[in-house]
Amino acid sequence: MRTKMLLQLAIILLSGWSVCQSQKSIKNVNNIDLTTEMLNSFLASQMDSLKIPGLSIAIINNAEVVHHKTFGYANLEKKIPVTKTTIFEGASMSKSVFATFVMTYVEEGKLDLDKPLYQYLPYDDIAYDERYKQITARIVLSHQSGFPNWRENEDDKKLKIKFDPGTNYGYSGEAYHYLAMVLKHIENTDWVGLEKAFQKRIAIPLELEHTTFIEDAYALKHKAEPYNSDGNWINWKEDYWYKKDKGVFVAPASIRSEPLDFSKWMIGVMNKKILKEESYQELLKPHSTITTLPSGIKLYYSLGFMTAGGAYQNSFFHGGSNDGFTSWYMMDVEKKFGYVLFTNSMFGETLGNILLDYFEKASY
Repeated sequence: MRTKMLLQLAIILLSGWSVCQSQKSIKNVNNIDLTTEMLNSFLASQMDSLKIPGLSIAIINNAEVVHHKTFGYANLEKKIPVTKTTIFEGASMSKSVFATFVMTYVEEGKLDLDKPLYQYLPYDDIAYDERYKQITARIVLSHQSGFPNWRENEDDKKLKIKFDPGTNYGYSGEAYHYLAMVLKHIENTDWVGLEKAFQKRIAIPLELEHTTFIEDAYALKHKAEPYNSDGNWINWKEDYWYKKDKGVFVAPASIRSEPLDFSKWMIGVMNKKILKEESYQELLKPHSTITTLPSGIKLYYSLGFMTAGGAYQNSFFHGGSNDGFTSWYMMDVEKKFGYVLFTNSMFGETLGNILLDYFEKASY
């Protein structure tokens, strides 16, 4: 049964459910030619190795999408292929997009990066710990709030502060959600109203057609089915997180999109659209240190983006992982190279990291 499924998948991979305006060769980050046939073959082999049901990917050269390709199945059981209309959950890639959204409020003077958030909106869930009054938008966006990633991961399921805000790095979706609550308060609206504000400030100017933080009818109709690490379908309608977040603008995790749409936002960052130069400088500069790799290269978090030191100082990237959906993007804002991929598996971030090395090769 497994062999039969893989054979069917291979047929789809090699026959190519594809796309839009692909060229026969592309450039990697070092300006080395790579044929699309070779790239597609590499991706097909990686999908087979990682047991990824479906994949959609876009490659950017000189701030333009030069290759978009879809592979495999959006629905394994019904043998529905991934197409250019298939929508995926971008999970934590939301954070980078949300950070650009936040900066529109900063530019308008409606939000100060360094003003404590409680002065905009007190937070009853953490009011018992006075240290929360030190938390600012800058601290949130650079993951220095001290909040856990999600309170559900704590033994007592309680929101808490695990270190003094601004003194350390600690990845936190909870903090991003608090900042979204502040924006909602500034707008004097509900979550749907905040979605409308995102569409007005970011999506519409960049011509993002089907990128939302709150799942709409189009996303529901076209979304891929999710699969766990064993390749089994996840009943997402009964999933705790799906039910908890339904109808909520979940700033750190709820973006829905696909590569052609998401690449428009990436190109917008490369070309410094919407925001001012100084805003992009603030967004992209390192604010907190994540770790030092064995190679000696330091990994940093800016405001919504991951980046690195040395030769990688102009590279920005982020992964995303929700149940059954994992994703990855990387862009070099100076070379104006990038790629973004979405999968309906638990191995999209793994593939994204593999491609980091693949796109740095001196020859193919």
